[in-house]
Amino acid sequence: MGTVVMYASVSVDGFVADENDQPGPLFDWLVSGDVPLDASGALTVSQASHDYTRPYWDSIGVTVVGRRVFDLTDGWDGTPPSGIDHVVVVTHRPPPEGWDPTAPFDFVEGVEAAVARAQELAGDRIVEVAAGDVGGQALAAGLVDEVRMDVAPVVLGSGRRYFGSVDAQHLLEDPDVALVGNRVLHLRYRLRR
Repeated sequence: MGTVVMYASVSVDGFVADENDQPGPLFDWLVSGDVPLDASGALTVSQASHDYTRPYWDSIGVTVVGRRVFDLTDGWDGTPPSGIDHVVVVTHRPPPEGWDPTAPFDFVEGVEAAVARAQELAGDRIVEVAAGDVGGQALAAGLVDEVRMDVAPVVLGSGRRYFGSVDAQHLLEDPDVALVGNRVLHLRYRLRR
């Protein structure tokens, strides 16, 4: 099975979006350099961010998100983001009316079942779990192997928390990556077992 990684861009005070579900300047680092991060050329980052982020993105097989993110993005119009093969949506609701059943999206009830399905689909590739409520649930259930965060130099003050509603202590190892890019600090921690 591949590594399960909880991931998102985050403010210095620990939020992945404001109270209106807007990321604000959290993604400024994705347009703050001169090195294309994807084929569209719309995302341009520093060389350091490219060399760290591109291999990670290329190793993701499946992303697990909550229904809130799915709805906010309109399901990425049925095409998983950033070249990812498949998306597993944690939800109690069925797919939206008119949803293309051949789109590479699974709708699964419960975070444990969603991560299991994602691991099945991803094989040896990374299973990325979006930070926030679903990521926090996966962390609390002991399903996360690694925490990655792209820390943006902004204080949002309130909003959607990186770790969702986690209310218990979880120990991480010392960071094995702490890399400075333009408008971002990339951090990676393994979970202490």
